[in-house]
Amino acid sequence: MKLKKISVSVLFLIATSMWIFSCEGKKEAVEQEDQSKNVFDVVNPDFEISPYTGMTRQHWKDAALYLLEGAFSYVDDLDDPMKFPKLPGKSYPHDENSVPTEKLEGLCRTLFVAAPLLKDDPELTIGGLGVAEYYRHQIMNLLDSTDASYIPHRREEQGPTQILVEFGALGMSLFVAPDILWEPLSQQDKDKLAATMLSYGDGPTVSSNWKFFNIFVLSFFKGQGYDVNEDLLVEYLHKSLEHYRADGWYNDAPAYDYYSMWAFQLYGSMWSEVFGNQYYPEISAKFLSNFEDMVDNYPYLFSEHGEMIMFGRSISYRMGSVAPFPFMGQLEGKDINLGWLRRISSGVLLQFLQNPAFMKDSVPTLGFYDHFEPAVQNYSCRGSVYWMGKAFLGLLIPEDSPFWTVQENNGPWEKEFEKDQVYNKFQDISNLLITDYPNIGASEVRIWCHEKVADDWQKFRSTENYNRLSYNSAFPWQADGPDGEVAMNYLIKNAKEEWEAFRLYTFRKYEDEIYYRDVVLETDGSIKMQLAEMPLPNGILRVDRNLSNKAIDMRLGHYALPKLDQEITSSTQTVGGYEASIIDNGEYQLAMIPLSGWDSVEVVTSTGLNPVSHQSTVLNAVSSYSFGSDSNIHAVLMLWKWSGETWTKEDLMPVKEFRVEEDVSFLMPDGSRKVIY
Repeated sequence: MKLKKISVSVLFLIATSMWIFSCEGKKEAVEQEDQSKNVFDVVNPDFEISPYTGMTRQHWKDAALYLLEGAFSYVDDLDDPMKFPKLPGKSYPHDENSVPTEKLEGLCRTLFVAAPLLKDDPELTIGGLGVAEYYRHQIMNLLDSTDASYIPHRREEQGPTQILVEFGALGMSLFVAPDILWEPLSQQDKDKLAATMLSYGDGPTVSSNWKFFNIFVLSFFKGQGYDVNEDLLVEYLHKSLEHYRADGWYNDAPAYDYYSMWAFQLYGSMWSEVFGNQYYPEISAKFLSNFEDMVDNYPYLFSEHGEMIMFGRSISYRMGSVAPFPFMGQLEGKDINLGWLRRISSGVLLQFLQNPAFMKDSVPTLGFYDHFEPAVQNYSCRGSVYWMGKAFLGLLIPEDSPFWTVQENNGPWEKEFEKDQVYNKFQDISNLLITDYPNIGASEVRIWCHEKVADDWQKFRSTENYNRLSYNSAFPWQADGPDGEVAMNYLIKNAKEEWEAFRLYTFRKYEDEIYYRDVVLETDGSIKMQLAEMPLPNGILRVDRNLSNKAIDMRLGHYALPKLDQEITSSTQTVGGYEASIIDNGEYQLAMIPLSGWDSVEVVTSTGLNPVSHQSTVLNAVSSYSFGSDSNIHAVLMLWKWSGETWTKEDLMPVKEFRVEEDVSFLMPDGSRKVIY
């Protein structure tokens, strides 16, 4: 009997299915555990040194081991790769050609977690395997052309690839623990590894934080006595510095997001510590000066409860957001509140490690808490999540560093921030606005977004990851729905009768506590608005001017509430001739009060759009705008309170005498009048 030819893709699917079945067998006992046990436990918390989190340096090590043990649950022997169950959706691999890169990611990124642990305990074992021996063996497999994990040298004509990223990560870990990962290798193996890694490091890169991957490869091997392309190394160092703008923010060509911090700031400070101070002190001094700028701005991006905001790409790296903070402990003679920085850092670790949805199959999901496909990018595989392991590079900071020894405190949230006030920090040049709300302990940010879907080939900078009007720690962003469901953005019914979000924003000014932007619809330049928003102690006042020259249907969303332990309720309340629509999920209440230009407010319940819960509810203001109508001003109050608190008249109407005449203005409670337009 003659067998029919089977396609490579079918064979790949069969092999993948068999591998998943094998993995499922290994994980059967874990799947049977109560989900509530699938969280990190802070054993013997120390509330004297850490009154907010109980976390000490030892607990950080415990947390790292917790993550690493999950990864090693897929390893039975030295040849098993760090390859994890694929989640559905756009993440790779989609064919067998990507599997070697997938395994390389799993190897190099889990090493971020393992290397600091190995530095403290070179004999560390997990599941009977020596961790150091495992990683050395896997690194050697990368050089073996007969092994399935083999990585060939970069071809001369080949551009930058994901392999460069992972070798940059490996270069960082080689700096962390050279005596464990590098020195035990034979000279022949060292030379082979150097040749392979340098074929990528001494090559092209991407005009972004990627230059640091070349920098770490070139720097490590220069430090080991190899001939490297020093001209290219210095060129990439200077070009990386050119990304710096102000207030601690680097521009990642073109966005401002966590890459400014877990990439540029971490890489610059770590490179200076392990290499730059010795070889290039002048360049190192510039990185460290930029690093110091961060302390007066970036920490305010985190909530009173030590939580990070969900915004920007690669959000599944999560706790990587705090990676620069421990290195602040190395800035001698500086007046830095390290107790607050450790409170933030430990708080963010616990934000995820103690969320039952964070881990699935003993591996972190691709999402914010649970798997959340709208936040996933196509360059990610399951092992990509261990980029968050850069947070544990903080364990390189000595035990006697003030970062570990001073008592935790809550910074300005303890005494400086007063209730019924709001605090703004405007970032010059980057035009970011960070806002802190003491009444609910939340932080908020307004960021850059000006990316067309048509130009966004990877489909992330034009999406909800960047195009929301603002992002808040208490209300993680919700994806748009096909029927006009929207949270914290406008949707416009376009010429195709599809709901299209605003994404082409242009910053205008920040003046008198009001943040101004212009926006135009991507598919129709005649649909445009001037946007003005003012943070208030319990929410946001929006006063937007419609400059469109045609009739349009439009929707504006408040933040969304996930369904938690009870049904979300809705109600209305009248105040001063206006109607407030209110929703309550048992944790927070949100209120929306149209002041001008809106027809009504809808209570919209959705499924599958929210990163916290499968079901959610959002308030949407709706309008059928007519060109030439009496008023083109769309004003609305978007407010919040803790659940269980009563809405007073003053809560629901925090501004007075809202006027739309020759100018648009309103009175503040203190009697001052603010003119917006």
